[in-house]
Amino acid sequence: MKTYDYIIVLRRPGYLLVDLISRFMLMIAVAILGYTVFLIPFTWFSLFLIVLIAGIAGWWIRCTIQAKKGEIPYYRLGLLFATIGLGSLFQLHWIPILYFLAVISEKQVKFPQEIAFYNEGILINSLPKKHYNWQQISNVVLKDGVLTIDLKNNKLIQKDIESSSSAKEEAEFNEFCRTRLNA
Repeated sequence: MKTYDYIIVLRRPGYLLVDLISRFMLMIAVAILGYTVFLIPFTWFSLFLIVLIAGIAGWWIRCTIQAKKGEIPYYRLGLLFATIGLGSLFQLHWIPILYFLAVISEKQVKFPQEIAFYNEGILINSLPKKHYNWQQISNVVLKDGVLTIDLKNNKLIQKDIESSSSAKEEAEFNEFCRTRLNA
């Protein structure tokens, strides 16, 4: 297991678009499953669909409450219920596959982006992960809550960090980076 000298957590962006898409997908699933329940005669299958609709609606309400509290809602469980319901209707069709892709990708999309600094270089936790050796970097500065990485190929990475650090911590971090760049 690799250890890192510094891990900088970047400020999370707003996830409004991701949340709107998730809510829209849940609304479509509830509409399709609800229409199917009213279309077919009452059987165990229709009861199964009603339970799934209740699960989707309950999870949607829970996520709405989380969002109002300022927490990050994850719609994955509701989307999983929708995937199961739509998969039971469409078998192997592209709609359940689309819902399953949303289930597995939501966590990765909302995962906080981190940048790790260690003796060999810099690792940016993104999809895909990016690694830069210290030989590829011309300067690194952390000042006033903004991390700036200047690469030798004229690419500039500038990100806001999640929490502000003291002037002493910034000076220690900048000295570590300066030492690694001069080594």
